Amino acid sequence: MEDFPSKVTTETSTSNAQSSQQGGNSLRGLAAQVSSGMDMSFVRSIPAILMVAEIVLGLLHWSLIASTHHAVLAAYGWVMFVAVTSWLFTIILFFLILYGVQRKLPSVPWTLVVMVYYGVVTVLYLTAFFTNAASVYNNLYYGHFAAAAFFAVVVTILYGASAFFAYLDWRGDGGNAATNTVPT
Repeated sequence: MEDFPSKVTTETSTSNAQSSQQGGNSLRGLAAQVSSGMDMSFVRSIPAILMVAEIVLGLLHWSLIASTHHAVLAAYGWVMFVAVTSWLFTIILFFLILYGVQRKLPSVPWTLVVMVYYGVVTVLYLTAFFTNAASVYNNLYYGHFAAAAFFAVVVTILYGASAFFAYLDWRGDGGNAATNTVPT
């Protein structure tokens, strides 16, 4: 028993190797942690491609209106509100789904929330498109507002397609509790 301490070594690996294996402060560890939390199958899906198109074309839409003197017509305040808020909420929703928040908060009916969101945004964007299109003529910034109306209708169609896919996802996920309940 006396020679037991001489046979045991308490040497551990260096702190550099240990911190890089656990993610530590290195850039490689941080990139591994970030990419491991992403849902890469979502990135390749049709809803994700639609969301990226909504973000890019929505940015184009509201930047065309914001680059003009839109305060002259009060209607463009509504168009800007709808365009910017839906753009911001779509970015937030994209990252929530990308990082799998729906798996971390299973108590939220995510398929229903996404379907309602896209339905509401489609209707709001449709009203913004009509407002934008009705105010194009007899305007100093005719080209900007006409291009903005074009992008508004394209983004409206994209949101409508996303609403359709969200509806299909909701129906496929068993969102209706009455159809899934088996009476005993």
